[in-house]
Amino acid sequence: MGANTENPVPEHLSVPDGATFVPGRVGVLGLGLIGGSFAKALHEGGTEVFAWNRTHSTLELAMIECVDAELDDEAVPSCELIILAGYPKVSVEWLRRMASLISPGAIVIDIVGVKRSICAECFDIAANHDWYFVGCHPMAGTQYSGFAYTRANMFQGAPMVVVPPAEMDDFVRLDVLERLQHLLAPCGFGTYTLSTPEHHDEVIAFTSQLAHVVSNAYVKSPSAQVHKGFSAGSYKDLTRVARLNARMWTELFLENGDYLSDEIGILIDNLQQYKDAIDAGDADRLEELLAEGDRRKKEVEEQ
Repeated sequence: MGANTENPVPEHLSVPDGATFVPGRVGVLGLGLIGGSFAKALHEGGTEVFAWNRTHSTLELAMIECVDAELDDEAVPSCELIILAGYPKVSVEWLRRMASLISPGAIVIDIVGVKRSICAECFDIAANHDWYFVGCHPMAGTQYSGFAYTRANMFQGAPMVVVPPAEMDDFVRLDVLERLQHLLAPCGFGTYTLSTPEHHDEVIAFTSQLAHVVSNAYVKSPSAQVHKGFSAGSYKDLTRVARLNARMWTELFLENGDYLSDEIGILIDNLQQYKDAIDAGDADRLEELLAEGDRRKKEVEEQ
């Protein structure tokens, strides 16, 4: 496949002098569940996709399905957008090593589930070059991992959280974000939400990380061994994300340990109130706690 001429950079979006990238070409670092789904979505949308993966056999499979060529040293300068979809440390190390090869005006994003640590390092790297780094977090995924579970419609209608550098000029920020949204159009994101690294990590500790911790801990009950024939939707909903990539989530949890620990503490305090009411046989208190939870759920849904 040749250069993408179906989706050129819109005329009102500027590209700095010295840019050598092929308009629309995308590089993907890491072909796991999310990186591979980006590759498939972009490929189906007519985008030329280059990729790198630690396990070369996965890259070879992807080159049959959705990747045009390997993202090597020669290909890096030709990419207008590079998506860092590896583990946090791998992504930062790759970016540091390849920084001088990235074309002026190109955009680099990451899709890591925490933002403070990776944005701090990547913003610092980008500050010494003429390309742009924007932190990103697509709010999509499954309980499975690996290229085998990737799909082109993974991001259809999903939210995308975007974390640009705070010191970026307002006009430059608008230009870069509009170009980024144009480049990611084949993925079909439903919304783009601007955030700071701190706010992202604080909220994600509750909406994603705590849910994984609770689910993973819940299935450790001995009762889980005898659930068959006694479980339905509630069990399935609560255990869906108990299945996870332990190495990856360990790195993410520790990178966001302060906020996640706070959320776990709040949950423990709340659970203790239910336990105390049950142990005391206090029907009025238990009903009060349950009604409060029901009310708060309704309030959240109405927002």
